[in-house]
Amino acid sequence: MRHQHHQLDQLEREELRLAPGASEEATAGRRVFAEGRGPVLTDLDGNQYLDFAAGTLTQSLGHTHPEVVEALTAQAHRLWNVHDTATPDRARLLDTLARLLPEHLDTYALFSTGAEVVEAALRVVQATAPPGRNRIGALRHGFHGKTLGARMLVHWDIGHQSFAGNSVLGYAPYCYRCPLGLEYPSCGVRCASLVRRHITDKPSTSALVFEPVLGAAGVIVPPAGYWDQITDACRASGVLLVADEVLTGGGRTGAFLASDRVGVEPDLVAMSKGMANGFPFAVLAGRHDLLHDPAAATPGAYASTYASNPLGIAAARATLEVIERDRLIEQVDRLGEVLGDRLRALHDRFENLGEVRGLGLLWGLEFVTDRASRTPSPALARSVYTTALDLGLRVALGGHVLRIAPPFTIDEALVDEGVGLLAKAIEQAVDA
Repeated sequence: MRHQHHQLDQLEREELRLAPGASEEATAGRRVFAEGRGPVLTDLDGNQYLDFAAGTLTQSLGHTHPEVVEALTAQAHRLWNVHDTATPDRARLLDTLARLLPEHLDTYALFSTGAEVVEAALRVVQATAPPGRNRIGALRHGFHGKTLGARMLVHWDIGHQSFAGNSVLGYAPYCYRCPLGLEYPSCGVRCASLVRRHITDKPSTSALVFEPVLGAAGVIVPPAGYWDQITDACRASGVLLVADEVLTGGGRTGAFLASDRVGVEPDLVAMSKGMANGFPFAVLAGRHDLLHDPAAATPGAYASTYASNPLGIAAARATLEVIERDRLIEQVDRLGEVLGDRLRALHDRFENLGEVRGLGLLWGLEFVTDRASRTPSPALARSVYTTALDLGLRVALGGHVLRIAPPFTIDEALVDEGVGLLAKAIEQAVDA
């Protein structure tokens, strides 16, 4: 255990006033991070950690990237907020987005958070849907935010209140835990054909909201054929494809959009986390005809208190220009192959590591009590997470899955160092 004297004092002070309900990783980790530089975090007691969670999968360029800091600092001296009026950097940011995104996604609305941009996408769907198309499809295991509309998509009830709304759930491509008891590829991707039957082929469906790679669920990567079936059906029946790329948008999977990696051409895309290197910022990108539809573009439709704020625009512009200039998405693709090889070697080594899956610099490690039963082991995952912290490695904890998502700016030596620390953590946790 590393020295934690000052951190414990700080945490005890916080607990007197702070509401409970923090993230699982904050509760388990009990760290007070005081500083970040590139891929390294430093806590209040001076201990350092290689950050293989990149903040909250947000710090694409690592912590306090100098060009983002410079852009934010300069903007902070000039102007903070004048609602959503034009500012000097906004057109430049929009031009950058147009270069990085697929050509058909040529119109943008700017927001602050992931849930906010998902809600904006839902408003566009509801405003433009023809009469009778009053249902929205979503995928089981999906996560789209904690606001009411985002929760209703996945039937996330709170307390005794159920707010399922008008959404219909389809099967996610979770091959390791196939709800149909089938095996890929002999299954014929039956989960996709059921999404078609229950959602996309229904004349009452207006849109399918989905994560191309399901992030919070544990980095569920679709098998070949899954999205082919579904997107073909959506096009044939007029169902809009709404990609939630809050986590994956901006290059995390080795393409600017994960939709590109899995072969989907969405009509609307929600992006946030990595777009401004962790500064609150979000983008709704869509087809011109949708976002300019008079029903969706009434006065104030794409406005909110912090939408288009100059600080967010400055951080996003700097982040995306560095990603573009330094060809970091190509680096993500290359280093993703290295990281994947190293993590698959851990799977071969440890029996309690049920599955390793991922794309680019986004990977999930699913821990089980044993491979025969595939029983989830959140206790083991939590132990690996806390042990890794003690060894100087930070990853992302969620139930029985650890997510690995380092900054785009790491190199192969740091990949090896991080995976080496993770291997030690698993070994110690398994033997404990």
